[in-house]
Amino acid sequence: MAEQDQHAPHRPLLSAWSVAWIALAVAVPVSLWVLVPLAEPVAPLPLVAVLLGLVAAESFNLDFEFRKQGFSYSPSELAFVMALVTVGPAWTAVAWAAAVGIAVLAQGYPPPKAAFNVSLVVIEVCVAAGVLSLLPAGEISEPATWLSYLAAVLLASVVGSALIAAAITTTQGYPGRTLWTTIFVPLLMIGPVSVVVGLAVLLLVSVSSWAWLLIAPLLVVLALLYRRFAAVTREGRSVERVYDFARRVEQVSPDEVGTRQIVEAVRELLNADRVALWLPPYLDEEPRLVVVAENGAVWYDGPGDPDDVFRRRAVESDGGPVRVAMSRADDEEAAALTRRGVSDLLGAAVMTAAGEPGYLEVCDRRSDIISFGDSDRAALDSMLTHVNAAIRHQQLLTQIRYDADHDRLTGLPNRQRLAAEIDELLASDPVTARAGLILAALGNYTEVTDTLGHAASDELLLVTAGLLREHAPPAARLARMEGEQFAVLLPGLSLQATERAARRLREAASTRARVAGLDLEVTLTIGVAAAPVHGADSGMLMQRADVALLAAADSGGVASYHPVLDQQSLRRLQLGTELEQAMADGQISVVFQPIIDAQSSDIVSVETLVRWAHPRYGAIAPDDFIHLAEQIGRIGAVTDHVLDLALARCRRWLDQDIALSVAVNLSVHCLTEPDLVSRVRRALQRHRVPGELLTLELTEGSVVDDSVRDSTVLADLHGLGLRLSMDDFGTGYSSLSQLRQLPIDEVKIDKSFVLGMSTSQGESFIARSIIELAHNLGLRVVAEGVEDELTRNLLAEMGCDKLQGFLVSRPLPDDRLESWLLARTGVRKAAPGATHRRLFVRT
Repeated sequence: MAEQDQHAPHRPLLSAWSVAWIALAVAVPVSLWVLVPLAEPVAPLPLVAVLLGLVAAESFNLDFEFRKQGFSYSPSELAFVMALVTVGPAWTAVAWAAAVGIAVLAQGYPPPKAAFNVSLVVIEVCVAAGVLSLLPAGEISEPATWLSYLAAVLLASVVGSALIAAAITTTQGYPGRTLWTTIFVPLLMIGPVSVVVGLAVLLLVSVSSWAWLLIAPLLVVLALLYRRFAAVTREGRSVERVYDFARRVEQVSPDEVGTRQIVEAVRELLNADRVALWLPPYLDEEPRLVVVAENGAVWYDGPGDPDDVFRRRAVESDGGPVRVAMSRADDEEAAALTRRGVSDLLGAAVMTAAGEPGYLEVCDRRSDIISFGDSDRAALDSMLTHVNAAIRHQQLLTQIRYDADHDRLTGLPNRQRLAAEIDELLASDPVTARAGLILAALGNYTEVTDTLGHAASDELLLVTAGLLREHAPPAARLARMEGEQFAVLLPGLSLQATERAARRLREAASTRARVAGLDLEVTLTIGVAAAPVHGADSGMLMQRADVALLAAADSGGVASYHPVLDQQSLRRLQLGTELEQAMADGQISVVFQPIIDAQSSDIVSVETLVRWAHPRYGAIAPDDFIHLAEQIGRIGAVTDHVLDLALARCRRWLDQDIALSVAVNLSVHCLTEPDLVSRVRRALQRHRVPGELLTLELTEGSVVDDSVRDSTVLADLHGLGLRLSMDDFGTGYSSLSQLRQLPIDEVKIDKSFVLGMSTSQGESFIARSIIELAHNLGLRVVAEGVEDELTRNLLAEMGCDKLQGFLVSRPLPDDRLESWLLARTGVRKAAPGATHRRLFVRT
């Protein structure tokens, strides 16, 4: 029997009914011409026996599929040859047509197929009768008779198979040369054996009718072996399908096309009408439903529903794929199958890289004579290993691509991705495309990092990213740039509209946030550029927004690009390139500010402050070029330069028999340099200055930085005999209790507290508290910013150890410091146990 699929990928030449009518039109006249003259009276009992034998033979089917085509082979040749010998060709045609009709009706074949298959067996009997009329067919005991019947039956089967191939080709298009192998190989394997067995049975019965007692068990065993052969064949084909599937999946591309190729491979290898794969959201991808169907559908109701009974059961199942057929479905399952418009379904969970399960669903075999069985369920279970591996591989590659384009901390697109989006946006309409670009820098990022460590600054970045997501316009595209910088791309906005959006964004994002247990201010500095007025590509637009960002600190927090700003950026670039030569040429020098003992007025040290007198730009503010040196990695060289000048000055005082220590400021970037301690040691040795005459002033943030606290750099510096001082104490987030764990000798009260002491009781209270707590921890206290006698007296009364400020002296260059010392100071003899004299300020 042949199965012809109802859905063809090619345009059919004829319909199924047309083929059936043609078969009937051939079978009827041929049978009247060939078979009717051969009709002879037959006893009812043999005819009934033949009918039952043919019905039984048609019940033992070996099913094959070729793409959309299905073939059902049975050992009917055995019953066919026995019928030909027993009742003759005419009654064989009648009995076989009746047996086929009973079988196709029982299996639910559509009417045109039933008509075609009945006509087909009649034509096969006619072919066999024609062969037997040409070949000798005597007694069953003669070998020549055996060969005649073998040739007749095999030729009839070949003609029948050829007609099946012709029917498939005319109704569904030519499937390819493999069709012939699929049809004729099983025929040549099964047909001769069946004929030989049938002839052997007839030969034994001709000897003795009691032979049926031996033959019946033998036929039962052969039937069971036939069934087993069919099962082994199906299992072998299932294993072959899985191997073929694995090879195909290994070659799919790692993208959406590859996902569809996987689904297509599942559909083809299971010969399904429809296959759907639902994948959960992954990274920035939405949930996906990939459908490959015979009718070209790209979606249907069911697999995308998280409450669907089959999807839920498959995801929750630990026993592999689930299989449901309409004939065995309960009410809920039947409703779900009806919802899909299918009658047979396999469903299975798919494991993704993120661990959230997906769902694979296979609906309806394309074959009318074959439905999903346990072998298909096992095959799908084996395929799932490869499907899971392929999906995870695709998603891991997606992860790699995502990571390349996104910031790992915030999940926002990075600079590279932003540049691509800008270029894509502007290239979409080179003439009229407009876009605004906002670069926003977090104001206190460095201070938080220096003070609370990287974990806290990361938390602050996440808070800022959340604020930008919340307050940016709906169409905005956000990105995380380097360090503390974020970007907001505003498609379609002019420069003026971008400036307004930037101000609104800065105002909305300026708030207090809870970070590391503290309420911190979130402040943004914003630079604005817009296309096409400021550039027509991403590189130019981002560069000019960055230039505007540098100017924004002096422009109320928001600045737009202007060509004049390029001169300032050029100045900054030039300063960076000239820094090294400026030190060699003496442009970068130092000034000294005396520090006195609050009780005795002895000059205990001088703070060394760096200055840059540029021949073109004049005096460069220390904060400008120090920050620049930190950014370009030259802060170590600047520190060494200042340290050499300070120790040289100290050495000259020692040569005058005067002990006056020098203090040098140290950047947090220097503390992370591995050779800092050895450089300081060599400088002390080079200038022959004892370590106790050098004080290194550290910012509060650098002292409590995680990387510094976890290292031994402070202890190693202290081991050189020098003193460590915490500068600007009170402005950061550390506490005095943290200082007990660090080798700090003194703290400097920030001048913001000292300047207001004479007029603010609160500032005085803060200063007094710092002094008392520091003394309790064994630390000395320096107050900077002392500008009047009242403040000096208050600090002395509080027990402050040292004073620094304009009341004592402004920072002075070396020659003016020497004059000041001659005019304002006297010399005390060396203290007991000391080797050098001391200076004091005369009153």
